[in-house]
Amino acid sequence: MPADLAVIGLGHLGLPLAQAAVAGGIHTVGYDTDPRPYEELSAGRTPVEGSLSASDIRRMLSGGFRPTADPAELGRVRTAAICAPTPLGPDRTLDLSAVSDAARALAGRLRPHTTVLVESAVPPGTTENLVRPLLEEGSGLRAGRDFHLAHSPGRLDPGNRTHVYANTPKVIGGLTPACTESAAAFYGRLTDKVVRARGPREAEMTKVLETNFRHVNIALVNEMAVLCHDLDVDLWDVIRCAETKPFGFQPFRPGPGVGGHGAPMDPGCLPYSSRTPGHPLRMVSLAKEINDRMPGYVIQRCATLLNEHGKSVRGARVLLLGVTYKPDLADQEASPAREIATRLMDMGAQIGYHDPHVLDWRVRELPVPRADSLYEAAAGADLTVLLQHHRTYDLQGLAVKAQLLLDTRGATPAGAAHRL
Repeated sequence: MPADLAVIGLGHLGLPLAQAAVAGGIHTVGYDTDPRPYEELSAGRTPVEGSLSASDIRRMLSGGFRPTADPAELGRVRTAAICAPTPLGPDRTLDLSAVSDAARALAGRLRPHTTVLVESAVPPGTTENLVRPLLEEGSGLRAGRDFHLAHSPGRLDPGNRTHVYANTPKVIGGLTPACTESAAAFYGRLTDKVVRARGPREAEMTKVLETNFRHVNIALVNEMAVLCHDLDVDLWDVIRCAETKPFGFQPFRPGPGVGGHGAPMDPGCLPYSSRTPGHPLRMVSLAKEINDRMPGYVIQRCATLLNEHGKSVRGARVLLLGVTYKPDLADQEASPAREIATRLMDMGAQIGYHDPHVLDWRVRELPVPRADSLYEAAAGADLTVLLQHHRTYDLQGLAVKAQLLLDTRGATPAGAAHRL
């Protein structure tokens, strides 16, 4: 049976979209320029940790979802969504190569009247200046006349059971008003509310603003954490008090670093064009600098605590708890745990870890010993560091068992552990 939707890019963006589409009764195929996701999905396994579970994948397959390795399938759909990843490249800008590959794969099979959606996190102008030319050159069709083109930034919060795909508003910006309405008609089948942006650039910039808002505010509270520790002020109590203000304040909490798939972005540098606005986002750059310092600050606190208890980092047994970037998920994307472990190893510490969602963890391609018994491991470690607060952790009991506990998430009862 011909599919109604092709999802190109079967990762953290594409799989939830495919899941929502299948649940909405939309016949969906999934394609990726990398063959590995197809192989994993065909076997009923999830190709990326922390996105969908194996049982989710099996339900999708039984509901009619078809992963495919044949790009010809892309020419048999009415809607195609580009959900390719955009990781940070060596120069710390977003790598758009997967987006380009996805656009080229679609272009050779693009039919008239198809609606093409770009969900990948990209700098403003990418849909018009990168994706559009690739589609037009490869297909001989013209965007806005022969096919619809729109951008709709991904808005996913993995593990959030309150805000799911169906009740999270979807922002849409089309190349033309008709493109916007075509995209709105599609997303209206998946979500309760669609929000129409003026165009693709406004939709793309919405993602930039949302991501940078998170990073800037985390940087602010991370700086406050360092200041409050130096002043012997309980920041966690300060936040508890401040969040009672019913207007003008939104609580953020400090941590050992910032993980996740949304990298802070300065659109002053456009990798696909020589034209740059020349107005770098200084606050975003500073926020990134502050947040990037947090793993080093955690190491400093570890060394100080060990020293205060007559021990050196060299030779110390350090247990890291929670190595994922988010609680109660297996996703390790950009988690600060790996950098913290690397630095401690460089200083001569003996590292172990515990995480109920990660059965095998490697640092520098070497396996890190996993604790089977959490309490026993904490009792035997010179220092236990809580990096991620999974709900399965009994922190009060852990504080009793651990010789020395550093809580980087402010999750332990007041006075039970040393807090960041």
